[in-house]
Amino acid sequence: MASSTLQFATNYAVSSKIEPFYRGGKVQISKDEKYIFCICGTRVNVLEIGTGKIFTSVEQEDQEDITSFVVSPDDEMLVTASRALLLTQWDWRSQARMRSWRAVHTAPVASMSFDPTSTLLATGGCDSTIKIWDVLKQYCTHNLKGSSGVVHLVQFHPDTSRLQLFSSAADYVVRIWDLRSSRCVCVLEAHYSAVTSLAFSHHSDTLVSSGRDKVCVVWDLKSCAAIRTVPVYEAVEAVVVLPEGEVFPQIGVKSEGLHFMTAGSKGVLRVWEASSARCVFAQTPSVAPPSSRQEEGGDEANQLSLTYLLDLRASGRLATVTTEHNILLYDMPSLSVRQQFVGYNDEVLDVKFLGRKGSHIVVATNSPQIKVFELETSSCQILYGHTDTVLALEVFQKGMMFVSCAKDRTVRVWLMHPETRRVSCVAQGSSHVDAVGSVTCSRLKEAFLVSGSQDCTLKVWDLPTGLASEPDVSSPKQLLPRATEKGHDKDINSVTVSPNDKLVASGSQDRTAKLWALADLSLLGVFRGHRRGVWCVQFSPMDQVLASSSADGSVRLWGLQDFSCLKTFEGHDASVLKVIFVSRGTQLLTSGSDGLIKLWTIKTNECVKTLDAHQDKVWGLHANAKSGLVVSGSADSNIILWTDVTEAELAEEQAKQDEQILKQQELSNLLHEGNYLKALGIAISLGQPQTVLRVIKEVHLGEGGAQQLEETVLKLRQDQKEALLSYCVVWNTNGRSCLDAQAVVRVLLRHESPEQLLQYQGVRPALEGLLPYTERHMQRIGRLLQASMFLDFLWEKMRVAAESSVGMHDEGMEIAPPLPFHIDRQPDLKTGPGSCSEEEEEGENEGASAASEDDEAKDGRPAGKGYPVGGCSGSEESSSEEEDLVERRDMGAQKKSRTGPRLLHPLAR
Repeated sequence: MASSTLQFATNYAVSSKIEPFYRGGKVQISKDEKYIFCICGTRVNVLEIGTGKIFTSVEQEDQEDITSFVVSPDDEMLVTASRALLLTQWDWRSQARMRSWRAVHTAPVASMSFDPTSTLLATGGCDSTIKIWDVLKQYCTHNLKGSSGVVHLVQFHPDTSRLQLFSSAADYVVRIWDLRSSRCVCVLEAHYSAVTSLAFSHHSDTLVSSGRDKVCVVWDLKSCAAIRTVPVYEAVEAVVVLPEGEVFPQIGVKSEGLHFMTAGSKGVLRVWEASSARCVFAQTPSVAPPSSRQEEGGDEANQLSLTYLLDLRASGRLATVTTEHNILLYDMPSLSVRQQFVGYNDEVLDVKFLGRKGSHIVVATNSPQIKVFELETSSCQILYGHTDTVLALEVFQKGMMFVSCAKDRTVRVWLMHPETRRVSCVAQGSSHVDAVGSVTCSRLKEAFLVSGSQDCTLKVWDLPTGLASEPDVSSPKQLLPRATEKGHDKDINSVTVSPNDKLVASGSQDRTAKLWALADLSLLGVFRGHRRGVWCVQFSPMDQVLASSSADGSVRLWGLQDFSCLKTFEGHDASVLKVIFVSRGTQLLTSGSDGLIKLWTIKTNECVKTLDAHQDKVWGLHANAKSGLVVSGSADSNIILWTDVTEAELAEEQAKQDEQILKQQELSNLLHEGNYLKALGIAISLGQPQTVLRVIKEVHLGEGGAQQLEETVLKLRQDQKEALLSYCVVWNTNGRSCLDAQAVVRVLLRHESPEQLLQYQGVRPALEGLLPYTERHMQRIGRLLQASMFLDFLWEKMRVAAESSVGMHDEGMEIAPPLPFHIDRQPDLKTGPGSCSEEEEEGENEGASAASEDDEAKDGRPAGKGYPVGGCSGSEESSSEEEDLVERRDMGAQKKSRTGPRLLHPLAR
């Protein structure tokens, strides 16, 4: 950390990524020579040459592998062919699929080509047929038959007036098709193997064809006859005709005749003079691969074999593609390498930062070559020297020199030159009898290195003085081991040197880690505790502790004084392959075979963060203390750069808190002022559903609530409406807030079309959450409505009965008056005992009257003014019968008040 106070890291974010973009197949460069198009499985990746980054990608929707593609000469269209026999037209800049159509072929398309006008498209299939398509009018114009086997090469004549198509198939001949008559007008026979490439001269009257029969043939297109057969002594994959009328002495072109350049199995570019059929220039590789490897595999196994040669005439460059999926850009005519891109890294076994400021990374992949990437441009330098897979790397403290070890039982020291940034081997040593699996170097100065091998031995190698200041690139110096010690019973997986260059620690498959004195490799102690093999050991840069990671899924910290286990970190589900110290030795970064990278705080034994970006074992992990970056390499061929975003996240969180406080204050002010529209928007942005509900209630209960609510909701943005709809789902589950939720949903349903509602994010789960509770609320309201209708029915019946009784009384019939219903209420506590309100007094008088009528019916006494009934306090004395009647009434009222107000018939008391 740059600050004086130590701050723990809490998170790392992906800064950049070096990922595979080419795994074999066709490669094409755009007309403006800024982009490289190449196939990678189901995708066509577009690589920007200037930055080395993937500019864009197009991918088949059916997830079928792409068999061929072509870019139109005007750089407007990209057409792909998949194994599903579909042709797809793309606007590759916007990744938009324009249209798709059936290829009509009965087998996958093997080759494609546009004519110079970007109008006609030719497709050659594995069914021995060729189709011509008009991409503008969108129909098939020609179906050319006659080839034998897979049509792997189709190419239009550059002169559009001729309307000719050249093709080659498995019959080793070149056919010329006249598109006016749809017939084959000529067959060029001279090759005895597959024809791989065709190149036209500047005047379009001469054709050069190359083949795997190790010859190139020069054809006169006017007479359709072979002018010259040039033996090139290698299987040629591509040929390019050099500009006519120009002289390039650097590459042997000293006359104005026809010259062409070939690329083939030997991995070098050669220039040939057509008139004399002789080679005038042969490229010398900057670093030739070991001769022993060439002898073992022969020309076919040469890893430098070239598969494509592309002419970038506008920018004065050439591009070649190797069998190892590397793309190299050369300057013309010097043929010096300007840029190199690695299309596929295979399994990454180790990765380290290189350079004084970590400007490069050095990578060991599942191959004998070492790759050095420049982080700014992603350009790569490939280092040759080892003859078998490189297993481990280690960089010296200054960052300009590093050491490598491999299965070829050797260790090599490499130096990056400060001015040219070119890396070369300056020393090598071979003394182990088995594969060297781990290597480390001195920390204080560039003095020695230590290696651990599968032969169970440790070796200390002293470096010659002045190796970094006065390197001899022509002949690497030979290293001899100063000390050798059998350290473990099984393979040694890891070795590391202490920060003071006095101790060495080793970890082995025998489940132990050991501490050694560097001077004489004497054993100081053994760390026991892991249940499986130890993959990595690392010294703390601050404390006297050693960290070890094991295949048992744990990481342990050991004390160097008593060799005891101080802490154990468990969290990985599989083997922990790498462990490093970060944050000045207060935290750990670990990587495992589960593809995860974990950040641990040593003090609390807590896993702070888990980084999940790889899909396979993470073998390489390294931190650059100067830049704060971390690099990881995995078996999924991805190399990821991580940056510490702790400070950025803290600053962002503080800014969010400040913004929340300001918004909260503004919300309070708006609620106080009654500005509900702005208050609603701020409450939604703050994510406070209860405050939003409060605003909705205030609007709903105000004057003209429904209209005001409708206007307020409709003025919200779509994202605010989406949030409001999600809140309504929760409100609708509660009977207290369901009416407000239904009011908001009603506004949205009335004023938003179904198409607009379907555009809302999360509208489907919101509707699924609204429906069941809405149905429940409707059932409850239905039951309440039924109960209210029953009350209306009873009231109507009572009114009819009362009217009929009054009519009969008027006719002189001696019929008892109707017995009214009485609502018995609890006494009003405000008036206190012994007192009652006017309504209660009236009700009590009615009850007394009804009781007196009842008594009259029993003993024949008329009820009237002469017989008073009990009422409020202060009434006059009554007879004993009246007092009994009042007492019965009061007792009944108290009994009924316990259960709340009910409809009671006087006789029921």
